[in-house]
Amino acid sequence: MDKERFELGLAQRKATLGAEYVEKNLAAADDFTRPFQEIMTEWCWGFGWGDDTIDAKTRSMMNLTMIGALGKMTEWEIHCRGALKNGVSKEELRAIIHVIGIYCGVPQSLECFRVAKSVLEEQGLA
Repeated sequence: MDKERFELGLAQRKATLGAEYVEKNLAAADDFTRPFQEIMTEWCWGFGWGDDTIDAKTRSMMNLTMIGALGKMTEWEIHCRGALKNGVSKEELRAIIHVIGIYCGVPQSLECFRVAKSVLEEQGLA
């Protein structure tokens, strides 16, 4: 493991998803899941998110679109919160879901709207 990249990834992960969420996931890791948590933090967050060629807001918008296309709604909810934290507006969130509807189908966009509405309400932005 590249300790420097892991630390960068840990900082990026906490900045987007929240320190409490990240620390809870790392603390819950056991011998079976810890290697994945560590490499995912290093690779996804250190290598991917640590590359500042694409700013965090744009990266969040890209992630929401890709995760929405995959239909991974638990991850979409987590990244929806992160996107709002990274400066994605309610209007931009709506536009992202429209693109998901166009390219992935209306049922998938409806799922994204349901989750987004819940997150927006939770954040006091509905």
